[in-house]
Amino acid sequence: MEEPEPAGAAQPGLRSLLPPREFLGSRKGQLLLAESVLSFIIFICYIASLAASFMMAPLLEFLLALFLFYAYASKLNEKFKGLYWPLTDFLRCVTAAIIYFAISIAAVSKYNDGASKAAGVFGFVATIVFAIDFYITFNDLVSFLKQGSSDPPEGHKSEDENSDSDSD
Repeated sequence: MEEPEPAGAAQPGLRSLLPPREFLGSRKGQLLLAESVLSFIIFICYIASLAASFMMAPLLEFLLALFLFYAYASKLNEKFKGLYWPLTDFLRCVTAAIIYFAISIAAVSKYNDGASKAAGVFGFVATIVFAIDFYITFNDLVSFLKQGSSDPPEGHKSEDENSDSDSD
């Protein structure tokens, strides 16, 4: 039994920056939020460790995950059709998983301080989260590409013309 708000009592401010609850409850929203939080924690751990040279990778991944989180939450992917969002997200997840795996191995094996070890452990967790995200995104990418390849674009040769020109 919620009472309706008066007409002039709109709540501007920080609430307008928050993503909608539907997106936060979605699998993609939860994965992007987890990626952002893990990347920020790893960034902080690398700043406090002897392995501070690795801090740039988690910072970039944090910013990219945060950007995509707000891009998907505000439905920019539906407004800007020129960018292949599933491919962009897939490439981001694949590179992040590989980079996190590599720098986590280096941080755990080469450095002996606790912050480096913590960053490495969180890096392995982030590798798993990014791997899950790129698996899910790969399935979305495949359906996206199948949808786009159903009708060939104009100006391209048909398969019959290509097969004639390939024979020598």
